[in-house]
Amino acid sequence: QLQLEESGGGLVQPGGSLRLSCAASGSTLEYYAISWFRQASGKEREGVACFSSSGSTINYADSVKGRFTVSRDDAKNTVYLQMHSLKPDDTAVYYCAARDIFCGYHDMDFWGKGTLVTVSS
Repeated sequence: QLQLEESGGGLVQPGGSLRLSCAASGSTLEYYAISWFRQASGKEREGVACFSSSGSTINYADSVKGRFTVSRDDAKNTVYLQMHSLKPDDTAVYYCAARDIFCGYHDMDFWGKGTLVTVSS
């Protein structure tokens, strides 16, 4: 069974950058589409980026387009979310999740426990 673990969160100043990692175990990520979600305090969970199993489809939410980049390292069985030009509104717990093959933000089969990103001066 696929297990996911996020890391890389922390406190960063507005305009700064962070790279989140989603490390997989129990199976290879090449079989799964990986989506990144975030949930700010008091708000609904939001899908922010998706990387399909083949890598042929990569989607971003409008709120992060041009600032966030998702990528995968097959040798490390890890998906990354590189975040630049961070804003206080990006403050949230970030989760990665997996589903079969195709990008999407619904019907996710596996979830990590999340990593907190705080953007504040």
